[in-house]
Amino acid sequence: MAHKGILTVISGFSGAGKGTIVKHLLKAYDNYVFSISMTTREPRPGERNGVDYFFVDKEAFERAIEENGLVEYTNYCGNYYGTPRAYVEEQLAAGKDVLLDIEIEGARNIKKRFPESLLLFVIPPSAEELRRRLVGRGTESEEVIDARLRRAIEESEGIEAYDYIVLNDDLETCVEEVHQLVNAARKMPPHRKELIEKIREELKQFAKGEE
Repeated sequence: MAHKGILTVISGFSGAGKGTIVKHLLKAYDNYVFSISMTTREPRPGERNGVDYFFVDKEAFERAIEENGLVEYTNYCGNYYGTPRAYVEEQLAAGKDVLLDIEIEGARNIKKRFPESLLLFVIPPSAEELRRRLVGRGTESEEVIDARLRRAIEESEGIEAYDYIVLNDDLETCVEEVHQLVNAARKMPPHRKELIEKIREELKQFAKGEE
């Protein structure tokens, strides 16, 4: 029977590069799968429905909420974002490591429902670099960029809720660091329950034999 996979949340300020990190992990290692989020925001140039996001309208999203079809959801900069339940649970049960690219509120909800999950927060080298990356996208207005930067101030107050902080200065180094943290999580007690129980039972049997 396959061991349950690691559920890893990768969050960060908009423009920190978390989506790029996820793409590189999926390309470099075969144990990862990406849980595609559902959102009501408009697609950016090059984004595909069912590949980058499930793009839906507000009514469809709220119907998924009512039907308990999401493990978490939040409203970010005026749009809904959420994680479909069925895919996540199926992949974890199959032993796959599931990556979620979600915001702080969603990450907190994931931790409540999946206490054994791994929460990683990606930060850029500086606020100046963060703004440069947002502008460099060329896909958003100055008003939207300013809104994302204001939102980053709010998000910075929730960073301590995460298990690890990952600095995205050099992409290759950052991707490898995330991979190592996921592997290290396999050794945490919530993911070694079978081994813990085995040792306990052996110790009990051993103690009985000594009596």
